Amino acid sequence: MSANGQAHPQHSDPGVSTPVTLRTLRRMASAGDAFACLTCYDATTARWLARAGVHVLLVGDTAAETVLGYSSTVHMPMDIAVALTGAVKRGAPHRVVMADMPFMSYQAEEADAIRNAGRFITEGSADIVKLEVDASFGDLVGRLARAGIPVCAHIGARPQTAGLTGGYASAGRTDDTAERIVADARAMERAGAVMVLIEAVPSEVADRVVAETTIPVIGIGAGPAPHGQIVVLNDLIGLSDWQPPFAPRLGEVGEQIRDAASAWVGRVAAREVTTHRYAMKPTAAQAEPAR
Repeated sequence: MSANGQAHPQHSDPGVSTPVTLRTLRRMASAGDAFACLTCYDATTARWLARAGVHVLLVGDTAAETVLGYSSTVHMPMDIAVALTGAVKRGAPHRVVMADMPFMSYQAEEADAIRNAGRFITEGSADIVKLEVDASFGDLVGRLARAGIPVCAHIGARPQTAGLTGGYASAGRTDDTAERIVADARAMERAGAVMVLIEAVPSEVADRVVAETTIPVIGIGAGPAPHGQIVVLNDLIGLSDWQPPFAPRLGEVGEQIRDAASAWVGRVAAREVTTHRYAMKPTAAQAEPAR
């Protein structure tokens, strides 16, 4: 119901009323139907993305950059990540919401990793957690699976380890590194991961990961083969100052925000902010009928 008492028109998108679950994604992958994923960091945006039919919303550690203004994803605070995940799930309760586990929330101690992952499930209402991993994380992924926590294994380029190479870089561009990435994917499935995300690799590498695993694969800058595709929402809608080469720019929301705010500045300066006026309520004396 709107503020003026009129009913809002029903949105026709079946994705809003038809729940999307991890089982849905598995069925889509098996049928060869691609599913769409985007990052999301708040309830309002989540509601609109659900109305658009987006299947998976990733509450990425990119929020450290896009929401909090840090220069790197490694600065994402755990408590804020959990809170944002809960907000996105409340905004889109019928979407798959994936929580991105922040840097050092799972690398130090397995017990801490399980507790932190559990917080995303219980406090954040996440459907699945994502960890940046390689085959050496097999034991941890196995323990998370045994605890009942669905895991998406993020392989290929891993932004949380960018400090090792002096900055973000693509992965799997030599025979040896490509083979390791494919081995990572196989190891993660054996350990119990229910999904793989592969980032910034040649298409041939993603092709092999899809061919040699049986779980849904999400790609970001990994060619067309993965079952799902994801980019950062800010890149997609024109809010980023730098455009990643693998992210299409499909909107100019940044310019729209700028133009609307600029128009508001002009209205305020001209004292023409609105034509609406609230009227004073009559006093008791004015309200009494004359005698």
